[in-house]
Amino acid sequence: MSAPRGKAASPFRQPRAVWAVAFACVISFMGIGLVDPILPALAESLDATPSQVSLLFSSYLIVTAVAMLFVGWVSSRIGAKRTLVTGLAVIVVFAALAGATDSINGIVGFRAGWGLGNALFIATSLAVIVASASGGFSGAIILYETALGLGIAVGPLLGGELGGISWRGPFFGVAALMAVALIATLAFVPDLPRPERVTSPLAPLKALRHRGLLTMGIMALLYNWGFFTMLGYAPYPMELDAHELGLVFTAWGLLVAAFSVFFAPRLQARYGTAPVLYANLLGLAIVMAVIAAGVTDPTTVIVAVIVSGAFIGINNTLTTQAVMLVSPVERPVASSAYGFLRFIGGGLAPYVAGKLADASDLSVPFYLGAATFLLAVPVLAGGHRLLRRAEAVTGAGEPVPPTLTPVGTPAPTDAPPVIVAVGAHHESAAVVDAAARLARDTRSPLEVVHVRQTAVVEEQAADTETEAEAAVTAHLDRLGGLGVAATGQILTGVGDHAAAGRALARHAAEAGARTVAVGRSPRGPLAQFAEGSFTSALTHAATCTVVLVDPDEEPRPLTARSLTQLRAETR
Repeated sequence: MSAPRGKAASPFRQPRAVWAVAFACVISFMGIGLVDPILPALAESLDATPSQVSLLFSSYLIVTAVAMLFVGWVSSRIGAKRTLVTGLAVIVVFAALAGATDSINGIVGFRAGWGLGNALFIATSLAVIVASASGGFSGAIILYETALGLGIAVGPLLGGELGGISWRGPFFGVAALMAVALIATLAFVPDLPRPERVTSPLAPLKALRHRGLLTMGIMALLYNWGFFTMLGYAPYPMELDAHELGLVFTAWGLLVAAFSVFFAPRLQARYGTAPVLYANLLGLAIVMAVIAAGVTDPTTVIVAVIVSGAFIGINNTLTTQAVMLVSPVERPVASSAYGFLRFIGGGLAPYVAGKLADASDLSVPFYLGAATFLLAVPVLAGGHRLLRRAEAVTGAGEPVPPTLTPVGTPAPTDAPPVIVAVGAHHESAAVVDAAARLARDTRSPLEVVHVRQTAVVEEQAADTETEAEAAVTAHLDRLGGLGVAATGQILTGVGDHAAAGRALARHAAEAGARTVAVGRSPRGPLAQFAEGSFTSALTHAATCTVVLVDPDEEPRPLTARSLTQLRAETR
């Protein structure tokens, strides 16, 4: 038996596929702050103005924003792994080209290409982590946010160290590290199933017709305007060299990571999403006003920038959650629409800040940034009722327990059933038929349990309730034609694979099941047999026999020992 029922698997005990993508995430997010320490050096070495250098952010982020609209369409056509690999390869090429060029215009152009690769990667990486991770959706999110925080923290440090040697160093450094991530992804990430439906490239734009998503997207645009104004222009009044700038932004990034992963969830649980965001945006506006007022004092700017990391960490986590809470459309579509708006804000801000600074003085862009943070508050208030209602429906972030919904007529027998758990994939019929043979051999009725996970992303998004019911009905009709007594259930879980596995084990015990059968997962053996997975949790919690069925092999009993052997076989 397992540890206590409610104990969740650690989000940091993961298969190699997850660590390969997480490592690539760290390097990708490093690219956001990587250039900060070398901005003054670039301006001096290439005889460029700050407004010209700011285009490194603008070209990168605007291309990322536009490309976000089409990534779902690309991924649905070629698959998640190929999209991931393509994005990584594009980053490697354009990061190296940026380091090799001798003009500011060349770097700006190659950063745009880098932004295309970044869009392909970041929009797909979370989907791949969720598909391959143990511990369910919540564990995958924690791991993803940790990678984001580490990347933001380490990027300026690497940029400062390599930038101290040459301004070209950070670009070549990212190209080399991304090449390593590309090789690891090719080696360790399994192929993932493509969705049955191709995502329309217009779906994210159409989704913005929904008031809740549009409101939160505009709020994110205003927030990112202020954020990237600070990121793009704060290095200049600090009057530090590349190494010193790297240390300042590393301290800033560590606060971003800590407050994103550890403090934001606690504040949200205690006060609610909207109240925390109101206070946070007000705090950011004050910090930006302090930078603007003290722009001639490097110490004031340095301290204010570092302190802002706490507010930004909280905002990064809660803004994304707010968007997903109020969005009435599928998570990947909402994510693309939201990403488009926020990256547009981040891309335009450094360019406008540069023009304002050239036309007036360096304090004006920061005052404008403070104003955008303040303006985001009434915009967020416009969606307050929607957000509060969404939080009430979802339990304000509390885990939602899995539920079972009967389908069909119960089998007319009191004999202990054989239960088979299947998902929405093309091998499900073969798995059910294999379990039916097992039920026939033991003269048991068969119960088909369709496992439906709802809080997932990109091409891993679950089938709808109607589709799940249709799938179970199709299994029952086919089994009825074969003379097999069968009934069905839909097991709906919200993200946590392990919780769904434990729920099925409890149901099997209540039903007095003889055996619970599972098939091979389309997510691959690395994810299926990992600690915290559905199959692992089911095996540990079940009081009856659990078997792995395969159409071409004898059923294989699953135990704690056999799970260890299966995990070892995949390494």
